[in-house]
Amino acid sequence: MYSCSSLLISFPAASLLLRNDEVCTKSVINSCDDCIRSGPYCVWCEQLNFTKAGEQEAARCDTQAQLIKRGCRREEIISPQNKQKIDKNDPLSSSFKTQEPVQLSPQKISLNLRPGLPTTFTVSFKRIEGYPVDLYYLMDLSYSMKDDLEKVKGLGQALFAALKSITEHGQIGFGAFVDKTPCDENDQQCEAAFGYRHVLNMTSQEQEFNKKVKEQFISGNLDPPEGSLDAMMQAAVCGKIGWRKSSTRLIVLTTDDGFHMAGDGKLAGILEPNDEQCHIENNLYAKSSEMDYPSVGQLAVQLEKNNIQPIFAVTKNVENVYKQLSKMIPKSEVGVLSSDSSNVVQLIKDAYNRLSSKVTLTHDNLPDNVRVVYTPICDHAVPAGDSEGVCDNVRVGQEISFNVTVTADSCMENKSFIIRPLGIKDTLTVALSTNCVCQCQDPSNINHPHCKKKGTITCGICRCHEGFIGQFCQCSIGDKDERSLRASCQRQNGTVCEGRGDCVCGRCQCYNTEGGSSYHGDFCECDDEHCEKFQNKLCGGTCKCNRCECKDGYQRPKCKECLGCPDPFYLVSRNCIECLGFDSGPFKKNCSETCSKSIYHGLVEQLTISSKQCHQKDSEGCWITFMLDQLVGEDNYKAEILKQRDCPEPPSVVAIIGGSIASVALIGILLLMLIKLLLYMKDLKEFRKFENEKKKSKWAEADNPLFQNATTTVANPTFTGE
Repeated sequence: MYSCSSLLISFPAASLLLRNDEVCTKSVINSCDDCIRSGPYCVWCEQLNFTKAGEQEAARCDTQAQLIKRGCRREEIISPQNKQKIDKNDPLSSSFKTQEPVQLSPQKISLNLRPGLPTTFTVSFKRIEGYPVDLYYLMDLSYSMKDDLEKVKGLGQALFAALKSITEHGQIGFGAFVDKTPCDENDQQCEAAFGYRHVLNMTSQEQEFNKKVKEQFISGNLDPPEGSLDAMMQAAVCGKIGWRKSSTRLIVLTTDDGFHMAGDGKLAGILEPNDEQCHIENNLYAKSSEMDYPSVGQLAVQLEKNNIQPIFAVTKNVENVYKQLSKMIPKSEVGVLSSDSSNVVQLIKDAYNRLSSKVTLTHDNLPDNVRVVYTPICDHAVPAGDSEGVCDNVRVGQEISFNVTVTADSCMENKSFIIRPLGIKDTLTVALSTNCVCQCQDPSNINHPHCKKKGTITCGICRCHEGFIGQFCQCSIGDKDERSLRASCQRQNGTVCEGRGDCVCGRCQCYNTEGGSSYHGDFCECDDEHCEKFQNKLCGGTCKCNRCECKDGYQRPKCKECLGCPDPFYLVSRNCIECLGFDSGPFKKNCSETCSKSIYHGLVEQLTISSKQCHQKDSEGCWITFMLDQLVGEDNYKAEILKQRDCPEPPSVVAIIGGSIASVALIGILLLMLIKLLLYMKDLKEFRKFENEKKKSKWAEADNPLFQNATTTVANPTFTGE
């Protein structure tokens, strides 16, 4: 059975609760109005004499708990609260009996909110039976859908039977679309291409539906994507196709291919953007060749605006494409068609059941600086969100609810927005204003004694008559004008008393600081709480009149650096590093007493302090590496000591003996080479002397008479020489 929805809204009573997390963050506070605009938990004490003489009136602004603690009576506290008023509340219809059932109640509510303070109301929802359904069957008549069209021509009876099983007040319409592919020349029952054609207005007559569908023929296309979005846009925005005002509106799109979208029209020279208007003339889309296809965003907006829920009945090959499209269009479903569309009736029933059992509450036209959070209260709730609340698997007759929390973050007047369930025409109009003005109970006496009879009371503060100034109007300007009197309280034409005091009779009366001390100086320019901080301590020392007072040698602004002081390494005993890090050295026995009080230390794998790296030789001959940083205060240091010391290795006996032998051998060789060199030099000297003597000698050349040649020559007497 089909069911629609009814909504009931109830409001919890508003009350002021003191909570531990209430905080009042104050800025510039000069009045009660400034106070309540500073934050949702800032309240104002209008009690007379609540502030002391010289204390700034901003002290009247704080959380309720703090003001009560400081002595303000509860009835003297100004704290505007959220207000709710139901302006229209027609009773809900229990079932569909009239043409205009009431599904949402109330229909109008007014909220007057404190900026930053949330208010919550509850929306109850209950599905009812028998709500009308308008189903528009939008079919792709491109050539590839030829066998599907033949099947649909015989489905009229099944479609109407399925619709009647949902509601007694059902209607069906029919439309068709194609793209630009030409027909097969051999097919005699193929008509010229068209963008979108409305065939049949919504009707409850089965015979009329069957007649119109049987008159349809397939057409042709030029490329695989088709004009689906064009056709859906016209079906959504054209009321002439027979959408009823009170009905669940469904578009069933059947196709076997993808779709053209905005920008594709450029391929055909079409540059004009889609205007989201109805252009049906003689049941045809007249601007098909003049306007570009709509974007997915444009189509989604118009479907939601007109409360239309699409069902995409598509073939398996394009299922993923339309599932992606469905994610961008709220309240839509995708089902897979069989090859000849024989399962389309069951597909529609299943998709409709999924759509009708899912209740989504959302809003339109939300003003700036307004937040809405929906918290569903049901068995199958989707987690709370700031754009919608969702309950799934809602059964007929089951009552569910949503807590709707509205917060206005700034002051505003006469704003409004709409809360509605998707796919349903009923709406709740929320009129919204904020309360940014204090409603104080001021006495009527224009010359109040509290103001020395020279002024009136406004929210506990004196408003002085002309010629008088001061916290209690106690100062008469006399023959001076107020401007010149105030000028004497200004330093270099700046703010009066630096904004830290009141100008009373030409002199500054300074306020107290948040820390409990007081501002001081001729113009309240000084305080001792706002100097530079080092390690979360003012100056690491003394703060006077907004400046750090450093000890001799230390430099501003933080009194950390001392340019003329000895190096901290020499101020801290070098022996402390050894005993703290490795429990050795001269201070080993009394290290904790001598060193631990002034040095915070730690053994590390890697040094991290941004200071000079130091090296020190300990009592064992090892080198210690460390860094030292001076902390806040005197004789207060932080040391990082590397765990690993650099210790020299002990001498090697083998190396020493081997080296000694090698040295003796080398010396012997060198001595032998030296002796050899000396002998060589002596022999060379003797040889050169011999050569010189030889050159000086004179020798005669003659044959030895005793010498006989060993060769004998004999001539052949018979040889003639021929």
